[in-house]
Amino acid sequence: MTEMMQALEQGDLALIEQLLETFLTKELPEDIYALAEVFMQYGYMKEADRVLEHLQFLFPEEAQLKIDRANVLMELGDEDEALDFLLEVEDTAPEYPQALLVLADYYQMQGLFEVAEMRINEALALLPEEPLLQFAKAELLFETGRFLEAARLYEELNEQQVDFAGVSLVERLAEVYRAGAAYETALDYYLTALEGEIKPDILFGAAYSAFQSQKFEMAIKQLEELKELDPDYFSAYLLLAESYAMIEDNKKAYAAIMEGLTRDEYDKSLYLFAGKMALKTGLPAEGEQHLREAIALDPEYMEAVLALISVLAQQERYEDVIELFETLQQNDFEWSTLYPFAAAAYENLELYDRAYEFYHLAYNDFKEDAAFLEKYVYFLLEEGKRSEAKEVLGQLITIQPGELEWQEKLETLELE
Repeated sequence: MTEMMQALEQGDLALIEQLLETFLTKELPEDIYALAEVFMQYGYMKEADRVLEHLQFLFPEEAQLKIDRANVLMELGDEDEALDFLLEVEDTAPEYPQALLVLADYYQMQGLFEVAEMRINEALALLPEEPLLQFAKAELLFETGRFLEAARLYEELNEQQVDFAGVSLVERLAEVYRAGAAYETALDYYLTALEGEIKPDILFGAAYSAFQSQKFEMAIKQLEELKELDPDYFSAYLLLAESYAMIEDNKKAYAAIMEGLTRDEYDKSLYLFAGKMALKTGLPAEGEQHLREAIALDPEYMEAVLALISVLAQQERYEDVIELFETLQQNDFEWSTLYPFAAAAYENLELYDRAYEFYHLAYNDFKEDAAFLEKYVYFLLEEGKRSEAKEVLGQLITIQPGELEWQEKLETLELE
């Protein structure tokens, strides 16, 4: 076994192959089985399968070998043969619950969550107090979005102080409560987890939960620590900037997002937020540039497009509004939210036919928007389109019945 371990550590496949032939013929079955476990631990799945196949030849009815072989075959991508081995395990065998658990894992990987849950429930009916089965069900519930049920199981296991190799139940509880939007409870668990080990994902989870709980200073503290620990944790920068913005420290918010852009220059959401912060801090040229960079990364980034066209409209840069709008149209990007901006821009540029076209197109989607309807009414009256103006005035009266101005205008039109 010593020579085999050395060959494994050196990754010498030729020597492993040479030693394996002798090992299988001379060693005791329990030592051969131990070698299979070593192969699996080191990731030598083909070799592990060969060892288990040899043991199956010696002990064809051994249920544990069927289960182990199935696990290895799944790793090798041979799911059909793995499934055959699992289905061969008798329901009277002590290993049957274990086979059911492996079957559940298989169905879960295939996206057959209901079938997976049935297998786990069948195993739990046989061993209702088995923590591994309870944990497997909690994991399945978590993956399928049944967060409260998953949290209940995780809580029970945590109270029993059950240990699962490589898994922190406190972290799982933090994650499941965060996924279920119970942010304050999630934050408590994240802070408990940080007492044991400070890791980037836990810091970010704590910061996100603090942000959602409106504890913005705490979020900032966690995120600044995260930046120190892992400067390339890209998600931290946007959340940090948003946290500063929530306490109205826009300069620090802008500085944080710009620092994020030095780390990740291809994240459109960073450019969008940088644009918003630049505008808030009195840097309109920089704000426009950031928004244009976001759109350059994704020409159909709706939020950035809307932000930029709103800025251009506020600055009364109607030609720029039209240029942006028509460029989007040329790229087959049609979004009715932009029609009122286009209509107003064409109207101000005295391109009245085009203005009418987009007022008319926007009308169906903006029938509940009084500001739009008011502009549309005045445009129609200016253009002498009295019958259409009456229709729009009727809609204005419907949504603003207390505004006498619209009733008087409608009555005047009806008398003409």
